[in-house]
Amino acid sequence: MAARNYLNRKWWIGTLALILAIASLTVPANSDAATNAQTQAGWRLLQRGDTGLVVAMRHAIAPGTGDPANFKLGDCSTQRNLSPQGQTQAKQIGAEFRNRNIKVTRVLSSQWCRCLQTAKLLNLGKVEPFPALNSFFSDSSKESGQTATIRKLILDNRNTKGAIILVTHQVNITAITDIVPQSGEAVILKGDKQGKIQIVGRLGGF
Repeated sequence: MAARNYLNRKWWIGTLALILAIASLTVPANSDAATNAQTQAGWRLLQRGDTGLVVAMRHAIAPGTGDPANFKLGDCSTQRNLSPQGQTQAKQIGAEFRNRNIKVTRVLSSQWCRCLQTAKLLNLGKVEPFPALNSFFSDSSKESGQTATIRKLILDNRNTKGAIILVTHQVNITAITDIVPQSGEAVILKGDKQGKIQIVGRLGGF
């Protein structure tokens, strides 16, 4: 009996090890490969020049969370700003658009300094401050109104040729897409005739 129990335990241990080994092959540990695939698909979509493409981009790297207690709009000395790494990141993103000959029709930005700086360093056109892209991290009561304005912008431009870039904050992008982007990452959006916003691509890895 003891020998049989030993063999049963050995069989179960072996079976469990096999199951775990198969799982490790079928489920990626981290979706770096998936992110790369989505990014390449996103670039191809932009290069193709489809109408109605809106690139909602989180500002480049600006260390910290939220805003300092003495935050003042228009006074960058009171705000989180791009680090040297963030400045380089923003320039690299803009260079990718230019190297791929992607037509950009408008560049809109949150009025926060880290977004305006990102938008300017992209060097893809005149930067238009757009209050609906401002962060509502500290005041969630503004979320619904600002998100409705952004949704309307996307839907109103569904027949516009060339990409529209929106430089904004994580909370704003998450409110529309349920995606939590990293600094410098973007989600490509497109409106349809039924009034829905579709996620048609992503850009990351910067």
